[in-house]
Amino acid sequence: MSLSDQSNIPANNIPAIHVKNLSKRVADATGELTILHNIEFSVEAGETLAVVGASGSGKSTLLGILAGLDTPTSGTVELGGVDIFALDEDGRALLRKNQLGFVFQSFQLLMHLNALENVMLPLELRGDKEAKSKAEQMLAKVGLSSRLKHYPKYLSGGEQQRVALARAFVTEPPLLFADEPTGSLDAATGESVIQLMFELNRERGSSLVLVTHDLSIAARCGRTISIAAGRLI
Repeated sequence: MSLSDQSNIPANNIPAIHVKNLSKRVADATGELTILHNIEFSVEAGETLAVVGASGSGKSTLLGILAGLDTPTSGTVELGGVDIFALDEDGRALLRKNQLGFVFQSFQLLMHLNALENVMLPLELRGDKEAKSKAEQMLAKVGLSSRLKHYPKYLSGGEQQRVALARAFVTEPPLLFADEPTGSLDAATGESVIQLMFELNRERGSSLVLVTHDLSIAARCGRTISIAAGRLI
């Protein structure tokens, strides 16, 4: 099945994300390891949700499945009413391109592209003819107007994460996923990045799912769920 017109996540009263009976199991030396077990929750349009848990609890695996980057053993994930695992890989890739923004702990910038080119990339992939001006405006919004032509290796960690934020928000996605976005930053820089992320999220009205082990960051979200040993607690 291909995505076709289903790439547009509908508004109305349909949850932005609906997860039902989601489980993930993998083979290991002892036979089988359960990473996630019967996870169920929903995220409404515009809601901010923190997913907290210790390292190895399964929270990053959950985020990967929500984005269609990993597949569950059982259960369903609906984004705006669309069952993403009823789509083929091309369909899921199209959905990610059109509907999702990502912020990673390790920034995931392309080192051979400068800041402006990194932010332009998702717009160019969508064929947006105003990619350059939109990317410039977004980089200005995150305070990097003077760093447009700088390559990632010449930017500080905080600046790289600001570029990553600009790239995530520039397409105005209805869904934003953030995986430990301050994990590679010092406390002061991380605080400024988190403030900026929530400001942009409020301005854009997107739904945010934030994976973090930092309870003070989680407390800024409208709701928090906790995972321990692959189960919601």
